[in-house]
Amino acid sequence: MIGGQALGLSRREVRERYDEIVEFADIGDFINLPMSSYSSGMAARLRFAISTAAVPDILVVDEALSTGDAEFKAKAAERIDQIRAAAGTIFVVSHSARQIQNMCSRGLWLEGGNLVMDGAAPDVAAAYAQKYPARPNRPPPPRPRQG
Repeated sequence: MIGGQALGLSRREVRERYDEIVEFADIGDFINLPMSSYSSGMAARLRFAISTAAVPDILVVDEALSTGDAEFKAKAAERIDQIRAAAGTIFVVSHSARQIQNMCSRGLWLEGGNLVMDGAAPDVAAAYAQKYPARPNRPPPPRPRQG
């Protein structure tokens, strides 16, 4: 309820979308338990389902597609395509050059809080992949420290 209201939905609108949110998140009976009992993947799935329950003007997806199984990733990508088709703006935060190339029209490469490159997603993804070639079990580049 709180997540839906944070998006600007009324209590009635959240109740109307409740079944759709629960079905999309696909966390079964865990929906009735406190979020503190969820795995990180379950929590990410529920947050994504809530955040996309209404077509927002701007949607920020921060590594949400890196969690979950292949079926959920496909559902999430389809939902993002639907929002994009409804003229929404979507920011996808990812360390996957392939994901950015497949999902975005424009890419911004940030490193250490600085803009490295801004341009067509395929060009930015290619430059990123050249600097950070995909290797199995390779950790993502370090994130800058906050504070």
